[in-house]
Amino acid sequence: MPEYGRTTRRQMLARTGASVASVASIAFAGDLTELFAGTAPAQADLGHTGYGPLVPDPKGLLDLPKGFRYRVLSREGDPLRSGEGRVPSRPDGMAAFAGRHGRVHLVRNHENRANAEISVPTVQGLTYDPAGKGGCTALTLDSGGRVLAERVAIAGTAVNCAGGPTPWGTWLTCEETEDRASSGGYAKDHGFVFEVDPAEPHRSGAVPLTAMGRFQHEAVAVDPRRGIVYETEDAFERPFGLFYRFLPDRPLGGPGSLRAGGRLQAMRVPGVPDLSSVRETGARFDGVEWADVPDPLAAGTPLRLQDFGPRGITHAQKLEGCYWGGRSVYFVSSYARTAEGSAADHYGQVWRYDPSARSLTLVVAFGPDTDVQLPGESPDNICLAPSGGLMVCEDGSGAQHVFGVTRQGEVYAMARNRQNIGTAEEPEWGEFAGVTFSPDGGTMYVNCYTPGTTFAVTRS
Repeated sequence: MPEYGRTTRRQMLARTGASVASVASIAFAGDLTELFAGTAPAQADLGHTGYGPLVPDPKGLLDLPKGFRYRVLSREGDPLRSGEGRVPSRPDGMAAFAGRHGRVHLVRNHENRANAEISVPTVQGLTYDPAGKGGCTALTLDSGGRVLAERVAIAGTAVNCAGGPTPWGTWLTCEETEDRASSGGYAKDHGFVFEVDPAEPHRSGAVPLTAMGRFQHEAVAVDPRRGIVYETEDAFERPFGLFYRFLPDRPLGGPGSLRAGGRLQAMRVPGVPDLSSVRETGARFDGVEWADVPDPLAAGTPLRLQDFGPRGITHAQKLEGCYWGGRSVYFVSSYARTAEGSAADHYGQVWRYDPSARSLTLVVAFGPDTDVQLPGESPDNICLAPSGGLMVCEDGSGAQHVFGVTRQGEVYAMARNRQNIGTAEEPEWGEFAGVTFSPDGGTMYVNCYTPGTTFAVTRS
């Protein structure tokens, strides 16, 4: 196949050259245009250079364009307002939900392993396995954006990386591990999805949604029309992860309905055993199939290693972000490396699956790491922006940014992490994670993974 449309760090969706021009026309005229449908009108002052250059923060925390400001909502190690302990380490996936009287409920994962600096405090009625160090915390903000409450939302889980919101206003938090009770000192098996009520965590408790599979979960997205739940698997070893769908027995049934069970299936793209082999942006595959997972609980064999029949199944390295937009589900492969077992190398892909057409399309490809100060590799969390574009959390080398991509394919820097966790001679910055927006679209929330910091970004 032709070389895939590249997005360099200087131009994530480049605007010159034959191959990259086709990226913009295919991705934004044919596929991502549908994604943007139904979003708020684009900002009138968002031009080809976004909101302008980033202004160095005198406090050394977060650089933003002129006209924007941030508020630190929470920092790891500080006391939780509930008195339950300290704010845990490693904030990751996050979502915002509308509450009463203009309040916002912000639910935040903590991707803690056994060696976590600060684990999620165990709370009676909210703890799955006392040996698990991960979980979620929930913040309640008033109509002015001030923190009213901060408490544990679920505890005793492990490596809570990402997840996704449901149409009925709860958060699905995902464990990115498949450790069993016999490993790591755990008392129970891990590798599940859990539902979290952002307003009243005790209503959801700590119940694993076992029918949704036990594997190294990353993120989920729910089809708001059919109730189907899509799931990504960020497996660390070859064969790499699968892209799943869960067909609930009670689709769109509201809080707790996913406990009723359902059917787990994995995506099969005929003739494509490894998505990294696809190198042409805009490439489309029709007739996508879904194969039943033989053993969703992985009692004997990890899901990605199970027997899906003579036609096999489709794998991909580093399947991470997953979100619903328009009439399709989008998911991210952060990178692929032949040295690690992938069929081909790439620097990041965004795929679109259209359930009605049963088609899969490569809509965005990211390009080589040519300048560590600018975008172009290892996309991680991605969300839709109210202005009608994408927001991308960078998880690569060098400086770490939140980047915006407009409907026209223009790239602009929205934030840069200034918290140096290295040395003056060899600086290092933690990744961004969990970018999301308030229900009214007026505030962008984002986490700095290390040191754990949750920011709210607004207009000045």
